[in-house]
Amino acid sequence: MKKNKKKTERRNKIRRRIRSTIRGTAERPRLSVFKSNKHVYLQLINDRENATLVAMSTQSDELEKELKDKPGVEAAHLVGKALAEAAKDQGVTKVVFDRSGYKYHGVIKAAADGAREGGLDL
Repeated sequence: MKKNKKKTERRNKIRRRIRSTIRGTAERPRLSVFKSNKHVYLQLINDRENATLVAMSTQSDELEKELKDKPGVEAAHLVGKALAEAAKDQGVTKVVFDRSGYKYHGVIKAAADGAREGGLDL
């Protein structure tokens, strides 16, 4: 338990440092990533209005059939791609990537690559 607490505290410290410099606007919202042990959650956030523009996750109903029996990295890639398509429908093409203190590899990298492949400029 102690090891997990240290990891979480470390990630939160990094997350606060990142968030002190990154701000999402209406023209260029923040692409925030959260991962749990089973799922990946992506959101486009306008920090000036404290509003979420688009949100997708591995639990989204639209992606349920596509994500069935996919491992985490492939699922994150598909979620990033779907989020990019939903963002383009709202007129968003450029975003600021917020990795939320996670290392940029694995699921986080796959989500960012999927968003790029879907047409977002990170």
